[in-house]
Amino acid sequence: IKKFSGYILASNKFDHSLYSKYNVKRGLRNADGSGVLVGLTSIGDVHGYIIDEGETKPVEGRLRYRGVDITDLTQGFLSDHRYGYEETVFLLLFGKLPTRKELDEFCDLLVQMRELPDGFKENIIFHTPSKNVMNQMMTSVSQCYAYDDRAEDNSPENVLRQCLELVARFPALVAYTYHAKLHYFDNQSLTIHYQSKSHSTAENFLSLLRPNQEFTELEARVLDLALVIHAEHGGGNNSTFTVHVVSSTDTDTYSAIGAAIASLKGPKHGGANFATMRMMQDIKEHVSDVNNEKELKEYLRKIIRKEAFDRTGLIYGMGHAVYSYSDPRAVLLKQEACKLAAEKGREEEFALYMNVESLAKEIFLEEKNMGVICANVDFYSGFVYNMLNIPNELHTPLFAISRIAGWSAHRLEEITNGGKIIRPAYKYVSGAKKYVRLDKR
Repeated sequence: IKKFSGYILASNKFDHSLYSKYNVKRGLRNADGSGVLVGLTSIGDVHGYIIDEGETKPVEGRLRYRGVDITDLTQGFLSDHRYGYEETVFLLLFGKLPTRKELDEFCDLLVQMRELPDGFKENIIFHTPSKNVMNQMMTSVSQCYAYDDRAEDNSPENVLRQCLELVARFPALVAYTYHAKLHYFDNQSLTIHYQSKSHSTAENFLSLLRPNQEFTELEARVLDLALVIHAEHGGGNNSTFTVHVVSSTDTDTYSAIGAAIASLKGPKHGGANFATMRMMQDIKEHVSDVNNEKELKEYLRKIIRKEAFDRTGLIYGMGHAVYSYSDPRAVLLKQEACKLAAEKGREEEFALYMNVESLAKEIFLEEKNMGVICANVDFYSGFVYNMLNIPNELHTPLFAISRIAGWSAHRLEEITNGGKIIRPAYKYVSGAKKYVRLDKR
């Protein structure tokens, strides 16, 4: 393999100026960084700027689920002291807010669907454990096909049933997979709990994850909020677009969702909050007094100049491809992070996050002349998960527990409005070569 691997660079590398020559939208991005318009959706709307007389003008960020503003949605269930993820799933799947009766019935249905098929834990999760939870999730979702007598039935009713089962089962798949990893690879005792028949999705996950099954009400409500704000983000993100691409081939639900998990596993998509946490730890190790704004600012300046941390020049968690003035998800999560930090006695650490957010905006203006930049949801989500004692290797799987709602809605949208397989074009740039007979090479 080492001998042949030398051919890879020679045979695959080409002049990147060809992207401009042929007007290729690399990464499906326009020259200004915005996404190439490739589809229509009625599920999620991400809005961060307006075009006024040909000029891009930043505005406060807005995220809508089926037309409902995410801030209004969250304030609705928070003010009622209810959990909101189940209501959010209903809204994304069916395009309307449920009545109280519909919500109660829907919550009962999800609880009934929580249990994994007979023998699934033993034969799939524990028999072939994995060091990586996301990889095991792909395996588990793929194996659900074998337990489904109607796996290839792509009628909307059956796909809805499959999606609801995955929404209900994802928390158990993640928790059981993680405990199997701890046991078989980290030499820890195996702790497996039965699922609750009354808990919300957030409560059920915390109960499954923790050996003592204990959690505070605030912990569960903050996790519930995190699930809500990560449930959907338009059709343009990589994993959701993957659902559309794969579903357009008329493949089965488990293949489409498995492909989305594979997409989310990539650190460029699902790992930004962990990068932010590593950066914050580096700051604490190299800044003698993190409460000294001058010293903190100078170290951030070194980071952006590629003189510190990982030398990428990135201040992780700052900036977004669409949002300019604000990321509404970050605003909502920051509010709850403040409350959780007070409960956990980590107010000083929360203050550091706020200072970095504020100073980073100043530094981007001074160093890169970028006057409009905001903290994105990943800036605070890793810190929130850490306060919830959710281990780092579960941050991306937790993202999947949430985003399965959006993936399911987009799969249903694709099979309802599709018809043509999604097939982009590539320009061949290597030129023609003559075939040489083997004895002449």
